[in-house]
Amino acid sequence: MNQQDKRSELQERIAADLRAKAQGNSKVEDSDWDVAKDAAYLEGTREASSHGWAWGLIVLVALGVIIGFLVQGR
Repeated sequence: MNQQDKRSELQERIAADLRAKAQGNSKVEDSDWDVAKDAAYLEGTREASSHGWAWGLIVLVALGVIIGFLVQGR
């Protein structure tokens, strides 16, 4: 009984320490977050190239060629 009580006390202390550290880490992360800084980072970028469809087509053709070689090899 006594050994189990010690283990549960130790487990409770460890869990409390982990909760305290997690709360401390979340406070630090929240204070570092800056919306204006994040928005400035994305300024001047674009979502995708206008030739995205061509890259998709190239990937599909490459996959077709690879699958063709695999089928012929059997």
